[in-house]
Order: sequence, then C-alpha cells, then structure tokens
Amino acid sequence: MKYPVALTIAGSDSSGGAGIQADIKTMSAIGVYSASVITAITSQNTLGVYSIQGITPEIVSDQIDAVFTDIFPSVVKIGMLYSKDIIEVVVKKLSLYKPEYVVLDPVMISTSGRQLISSDAIQVMEENLFPLATIITPNRAEAECISEIKMQDINSIEAAATKILDKGGKYVLIKGGHFDNISMTDYLYDRDGLVRCYKGNFVNTKNTHGTGCTFSSAIAAYLALGNKMTDSIFLAKQYLQNALETGADIKIGKGYGPVNHFFNPEKLKTV
Repeated sequence: MKYPVALTIAGSDSSGGAGIQADIKTMSAIGVYSASVITAITSQNTLGVYSIQGITPEIVSDQIDAVFTDIFPSVVKIGMLYSKDIIEVVVKKLSLYKPEYVVLDPVMISTSGRQLISSDAIQVMEENLFPLATIITPNRAEAECISEIKMQDINSIEAAATKILDKGGKYVLIKGGHFDNISMTDYLYDRDGLVRCYKGNFVNTKNTHGTGCTFSSAIAAYLALGNKMTDSIFLAKQYLQNALETGADIKIGKGYGPVNHFFNPEKLKTV
C-alpha cells in the first residue's frame, strides 16, 4: 500500500490562510499526502501582503527533483510562481517528470485587481506552462486577462474559455465567485465546449482568504484519490462550500480570515 500523493508548487503565506499552507491543509483534510515546493515567501496576514521574496530558481528546481526522484506525486497543483525564471524551471521539470495531472491555478491577478507577476512572466506561463496543464482554474480577472475578453454573460464566458484553451490545457474551469450576476457558478469547458456547471451557495462571510488556493488544491486531492475530473471538481466544490459555511462566523485576525479547512478531516488514505 501507499499514500495518494499530491504536490503543491506555490508561495508561502505566513498567516496560514492561503498559498502552500492552505494547500497542505486542504489536501491533508481530504486524506491525501501533500508534498510541497515553495516558490516565494510572503509576509502577510488577514489585512494584506507586506513583503515578498522569491526563492532562487535553483532551489525551486532542487525541491522539485527531491520530491519526484523519491515520492513521485501523481498530481501537481501549481499556484503562485512569482517570476519568469521560476516558471521556466517548473516547465522544464514537468516536461521531464510528466505527472498524470497538472492543476494550474494561474495566480496573476489579486481579488482587488492587482497584477501579482510581471507581464513577461505571464507570457511565459501562457506559452510554455499552459500546454502542460490538465486543467486551468482562473478567477474572473485572470480569465479576462488571459483571454482579453470582458466576461458579462454566458456567451462571453464561453468565448473566453475557448481562447484560453487555444493556449493549452485539456480543461478550463472559470470560477464564478467574482461575477455579480452569475453568482457562485463555475463553468467547466473542454475543447468541445461546456462540460458542466457547478453551482454553489453564497456565504455571507469575510473569511474568504485563500478560497482559490483551497479549491484548486481540493481538485488536485480528489484527482489523487482516483476520481474523474468532473467528479473531482464536484467534490472540491462541496468541500469549499462546507469550509466557507463552517468558518463563516469565526474570528481570525482583523481582516479577511481563512476558511475552515478542517471542518471534517479524513484520515490519511492508502491506495
């Protein structure tokens, strides 16, 4: 027997609500063994990000080698990659090791609309990393940035998804949490069009820090357990819904707190 293993490649969040910390919490709560590769260290809390320092590409490369040459995860979840050089390292290593699934959360635009990585890094991500992804999971701002299409209705969402898939990926999941008129519905597309809609319920809470990281990590975890892509997204959506609802009234920090990752944790599973 062995543990199902998922690897997260992302930045560290000192407040524990997003990034590597949220990824490990999510995967662990679902019963999956989580390995990690840290791309950047951030000084942040529930009020915002204060400073950030990237990890050298050489150390990122060594971390990936250390995991794959020993544990070899079946699924890789990718979050914030910080720089063009780090993206190029990740592309090189994924091309070498060829994991079964790559869940790419293209962290480039914050909820407030701030661009988090440079324009040349975005270009390298689109040209070189997108083709290696099994699924790409942008939020509204990221999908609009990648597709250069303003999404206002189902037709424009489909147009944006088609343009993103032209750049790579087997699936694109456009997350609907930031739509005013199509609230909490996520749209999964493949190259043949709309595959499935995933509807959720609005939760009135400030504790939304790290929801994107949590959702994509949950998808990766359920894939590692052997579920199909459509089922993994459905289960991940349920997990995030429960994490939001059970953590809605909890007070952690003075700003936007985290979701409740451990509302009903599973034991570490074997396969």
